Amino acid sequence: MNFFIALRKELMEQWRTKRLLIVAVILAVFGLGSPLLAKLTPDLLRAVPNLPAGLADFIPVPTVADAVTQYVKNMSQFGILLALLMSMGSVAQEKERGTAAMMLTHPISRLDFLLAKFVALGLTFALSLAVAAVGCWYYTLLLFEALPWGPFLALNGLMLLVFLVYIAVTLLCSTLVRTQGAAAGLAFTALVVIGGIGALPRINDFMPGRLFNWGAAIALSQSEPSWAALWISLGLIAVSLCAAWLVFRRQEL
Repeated sequence: MNFFIALRKELMEQWRTKRLLIVAVILAVFGLGSPLLAKLTPDLLRAVPNLPAGLADFIPVPTVADAVTQYVKNMSQFGILLALLMSMGSVAQEKERGTAAMMLTHPISRLDFLLAKFVALGLTFALSLAVAAVGCWYYTLLLFEALPWGPFLALNGLMLLVFLVYIAVTLLCSTLVRTQGAAAGLAFTALVVIGGIGALPRINDFMPGRLFNWGAAIALSQSEPSWAALWISLGLIAVSLCAAWLVFRRQEL
């Protein structure tokens, strides 16, 4: 019961601070724009002045695969960045302002406090990604062909899981420090570290970013499963939340 009280407070804050609106609008823009960009890019290249003769013939005709690739590329960049920006002050800002101490004077445990923040952020990104997915699917239908709904939903589910990984990691970073500025620095450091490790050969097959490739393959009816990356992503979420709780329960507010 106390968890739902804390969750209601977090959801209201997401609405009042317009975080939900910001995330939904940004993801929707990139969802709608991805098929359009994939469709227009070859025409824009052909329109380049002084293009060498015959080079235009080598520019491939855009396909539905280009639309999916562009969608995954945009979501992998801007979705992760939004996950960090929306999560980095979740705990540190409340500790800095003293509102965390006020909340915890009520019969709300510190675990409920942290889980409510994670779930509220997860719901914000789930709803926003759903809006982006509908826009991307519709424009892909208009400009190319219809994507199978089942595989396309699987792609978006895997992308959401990656966002949840970064939300959980950023929530941990925000718990470790007492100011929003320090939380931002620590969160971006974590992003660089995860991205750097994910760029290493062979290791990248086990990192959360691999789920973007798997999702794209599913949407295009291909087979590139990466169960290891899936389980490691779930493990990162669990470990980050547990670590955040263990640290937070011992902190003086």
